[in-house]
Amino acid sequence: MTPDALRTRLQRLTGWDPRPAAAVSRKDAAPEAGHPVETLVLRGPRGPMPATLIRPETAGPLPAVLYCHAHGGDYRLGRREMLEGSRFLHTPGYGIALANAGFAALCVDMTGFGDRRDEGDENDMAKALFWRGESLFGHMLNDLGAAFGYLAERPDVDAARIFTLGLSMGAAHAYWLAALEPRVAGCAHLCMLADIGPMIDAGAHARHGFYLSVPGLLPLAETGDIAGLIAPRPQFACHGGTDHLTPPAARDTALARLRAAYAGHDDRLTCAIDPAAGHGETAPMRVAVLDFLAQAAARGHQDFG
Repeated sequence: MTPDALRTRLQRLTGWDPRPAAAVSRKDAAPEAGHPVETLVLRGPRGPMPATLIRPETAGPLPAVLYCHAHGGDYRLGRREMLEGSRFLHTPGYGIALANAGFAALCVDMTGFGDRRDEGDENDMAKALFWRGESLFGHMLNDLGAAFGYLAERPDVDAARIFTLGLSMGAAHAYWLAALEPRVAGCAHLCMLADIGPMIDAGAHARHGFYLSVPGLLPLAETGDIAGLIAPRPQFACHGGTDHLTPPAARDTALARLRAAYAGHDDRLTCAIDPAAGHGETAPMRVAVLDFLAQAAARGHQDFG
């Protein structure tokens, strides 16, 4: 199956229907380290999506990052992770660091998180959607696709240089979105990439939430194949060597598939494993991610086909 054909099949499987979100409301919040911050409510596919954007004072159009927040069992945190950080992130969050590096960064609350907790319990929503032939993960991807569309239409953002970034659940969102949306310029993800089949064999799949379940995926593709659809756009994949959520057998097969997808474009793929790290970001990971994004943004969105 060609990459374009697989992308189309995955779009159908997840119910991919990205429509750019529009800002319902937008107001200035208190600056962070001298950087302007906006609090927004975007009109998403199924209703309002609270969002936060931080940007440097520099005039645009700016490179941008769609920051995908993690799960971590902290349903109250949501998009606040981008500015405040979390117990899984090297402190502080990525927002100020990205603005310091010249990026605008946007993060939206996923359904069930942050200011969207009243939309329902994660397990309840996932089970109801499965009965309807849909998935919670697919709904989240469409929300992120709408947020990407909003970013791409902002006059202060360079639509050709929008990257995705996330850790854990946010990592899955980041590489799936980049795989389904060819306009994403590149992707950095941490502590998540692992093939599902070997994870099931190792008994590690139950440690992941319902959000990651995509019914009918395995007869079609593995996780490494999905991340491989980002090729030949720049991609950074990082793991903790002792991460119990990405057991070595599942991690290594996914990385093998990913490297195969970048054959002939090896300079556009960076894979890193911090041997002593678990399921969380370390200081060296933070440095590596920011270096990757700076280099990818400087290179610009070329025709990688």
